Amino acid sequence: MKEYYIDDDGIKLHAKLEKPEGADKCPLVIVVHGYTGHMEETHITQVSKAINEIGFATLRVEMYGHGKSGGEFRNHTLYKWVSNMLTVVDHVRSYDFVTDLYLCGHSQGGLLVMLIAGMCPDRFKAIIPMSPAWMIPEYARAGEMLGTKMDPLNIPDEFVQNGENHLSGNYVRVAQTIHPEDEIERFTGPVLIIHGDQDEAVPYEYGQKAEKLYKNARLVTIAGDDHCYNNHLDIVCTVVKEFLQKDI
Repeated sequence: MKEYYIDDDGIKLHAKLEKPEGADKCPLVIVVHGYTGHMEETHITQVSKAINEIGFATLRVEMYGHGKSGGEFRNHTLYKWVSNMLTVVDHVRSYDFVTDLYLCGHSQGGLLVMLIAGMCPDRFKAIIPMSPAWMIPEYARAGEMLGTKMDPLNIPDEFVQNGENHLSGNYVRVAQTIHPEDEIERFTGPVLIIHGDQDEAVPYEYGQKAEKLYKNARLVTIAGDDHCYNNHLDIVCTVVKEFLQKDI
């Protein structure tokens, strides 16, 4: 395992690269956490471990304002995360051991995967949005932000989400401008969507909608499970391995 930082215009992004032992060349999966998350969450580490077990390298990376990366959580926006990930993608494309590149992300990281795949459809062999929170822009335009209600035309300078997470109003302003459907349309490669039907954070129906909008997607429903797959994480890991091992 190699731990290091990737520079994105002065913001240091914390990263951990893990390669299969003895592999000279292999595919690489970039794995990213969600809102308020980090790379050491159980559902992130276990999915990454499962990917390594089938001979793929993984790069876990923390976005602006999260984990050990630079920037304050309060000031993070989807634009900043997009900039971060574009930098990460450019960085890993310089690795001479990488044969194919994949993206995997959870929740807000799942939304990020959907956006980046549409922006760079030629870069990725396949993508894995897990519990993808692609309803965030739609909710922001309606004045609902992660459970907090506000006037969508008079956004406060700062608001508190869930009574503890302080965010700049710019998070909402940015989210209002983003239309994930445009990027969904642009990516035609294989897509594996994983979603628990008891997800308390991202409505399950958004997994269903995404499957219908993508040209080449499969939705795997984790029955009776929540946002982070606390009940059936083993099933999630198996599904990810089977998807990557197929001739896609």
